[in-house]
Amino acid sequence: MTQKKPLLIYNTLKHEKQVFVPQDPGRVTLYVCGPTVYSYAHIGNARPAVIFDLLYRVLSTRYPNVIYARNITDVDDKINAAAAEENVSINVISKRYTEIYHKDMAALGVGSPTIEPRATDHIPQMIHMIQSLIDSGHAYETEGHVLFAVESFADYGALSGRDVTEMVAGARVEVVDFKRHPGDFVLWKPSVDPQPGWDSPWGWGRPGWHLECSVMSEHHLGESIDIHGGGQDLVFPHHENEIAQSVCAHDGKIFAHYWMHNGFVTVARSKMSKSLGNTLVIHELLEHTNGEVLRYLLLSAHYRQPLDWSDETLARVQRTVDRVYGVLRDANAKFGPFQTAAEPSEKFMSALLDDLNTPDALAELNNEARRLANADDRKSASVSAGMFLAASALIGLFQQDPVSWLAGDTKGLDDALIDQLIEERNSARKQKNFARADEIRDQLQNMGISLEDVADGTRWRRSSA
Repeated sequence: MTQKKPLLIYNTLKHEKQVFVPQDPGRVTLYVCGPTVYSYAHIGNARPAVIFDLLYRVLSTRYPNVIYARNITDVDDKINAAAAEENVSINVISKRYTEIYHKDMAALGVGSPTIEPRATDHIPQMIHMIQSLIDSGHAYETEGHVLFAVESFADYGALSGRDVTEMVAGARVEVVDFKRHPGDFVLWKPSVDPQPGWDSPWGWGRPGWHLECSVMSEHHLGESIDIHGGGQDLVFPHHENEIAQSVCAHDGKIFAHYWMHNGFVTVARSKMSKSLGNTLVIHELLEHTNGEVLRYLLLSAHYRQPLDWSDETLARVQRTVDRVYGVLRDANAKFGPFQTAAEPSEKFMSALLDDLNTPDALAELNNEARRLANADDRKSASVSAGMFLAASALIGLFQQDPVSWLAGDTKGLDDALIDQLIEERNSARKQKNFARADEIRDQLQNMGISLEDVADGTRWRRSSA
């Protein structure tokens, strides 16, 4: 039944939700702009990784062959600057931060894409596309640069809603004397030592950032793809320029049929920036917060809306995740292990099929957890647990053992010592030595252990604070 319900996608290019109809149901193609690997990823970089990981999961429930490409930008002026500062090659910088990115995203439950192309592996293809654009009159060489001529493409500005004649004011374009139009953008630029470079018909140089994604998408997915995704900040100029290059290089063929963009992550209603000192680095957040909690938080708002980060929000999400794991632990203890249902509930799937409405999907997931908590027999518990497990597997949450989760990271403490202290506390309470009992509770709290007194004894788990 859920398979017949259409997947709706908000298409940035059309400014409306549309039913997703792939070019070939037997080969669905998705391209998402990945990281520029010059430093640690921040929470804003993680949001598209989580969102499009979920989209890939949803698409894979409906189509047998979904090819998901998420690139690595491993040549860029920021990488050059980082390499120069450390006096190493760009490969050292890009390899280091690619490995860290992979590890951090895995901690957020983000799976590997089908293909992860690297820009530096596609230089010959980039040179070929540039030459084809020059030959067709859409690009020109000047002072060692090759530039795309935006006025040669009548639909330039359609994605962002900008008029090419009005783009200079306030636009993110570099105005230099050798451009025919201020909006013309770089396809190839010269390199000087120690900048990385490659031989080309236009001299020793390196590709422009926008060109890289057009070429990698074409090479791995084809000239026309189904879905192109990325952050809202990429609409202009990056994605606008990708469209121009790709359409003009492929004789007017549509580059991407659907464009999806996630909203910004703000901190206390302010945009993240180094100057404000509010940049949230994933690698640092993972030192004290489980990646599953971060994934839940990133999915808690609709992907097209801004997501505002605060310590209070993080603490609330931590409590929610702990509570649900508590339900799973108690249900397993009461009724035994459960089997995952064949598929999630129709209500849960309907939410995800409606342009990835994760707030509604998470609400239904929590409703299923409540039904499980209130189940009074094995049969009803099995139904609720099966639906819950199917939904949580799809959305990438609650995949850990509940007992282990609630025990948490005890920082190398011996379980026997914790149990001994709890036993001593319980003995003190029986003897009405409440001062000693409180002292032990405080001691455990300082060790990162929270206690929960229940009818059949005392349980311990990681503190949420």
